[in-house]
Amino acid sequence: MAVPAFNTVTWFQVGTHAPEDARRFYGDLFGWRFAIDPDEDGYDLISYPGDDAPKGGIFHHADAADNHAMFLVLVEDVDATCVSTELAGGKVAEPPVTTVSGLRFAYLEDPSGNRFGVFRPAP
Repeated sequence: MAVPAFNTVTWFQVGTHAPEDARRFYGDLFGWRFAIDPDEDGYDLISYPGDDAPKGGIFHHADAADNHAMFLVLVEDVDATCVSTELAGGKVAEPPVTTVSGLRFAYLEDPSGNRFGVFRPAP
């Protein structure tokens, strides 16, 4: 399996207050498979048929107002990308966080307010 290049979209996330419905919908429509993320409560990993590594996730929300779909970009340095985002006229919507497994991510907004994420996998 090829290692994705930095600064490319390599993950996506669907946030929903109805994860069961999302799993059924995307599973029926595209044949996606789902597994509970062992590192994050309320998160399902999404894998494609014929691919053994997850490519996205379903984030469980309590409120439909928080529903979303977004892409995430693999970066070398999440903190530096946050600084660069602000210098380029964007905004850090949610500052960097490191998960139990060591994954580091942040949510950003472009100058038009479109939200996207950046991340660096666990070492």
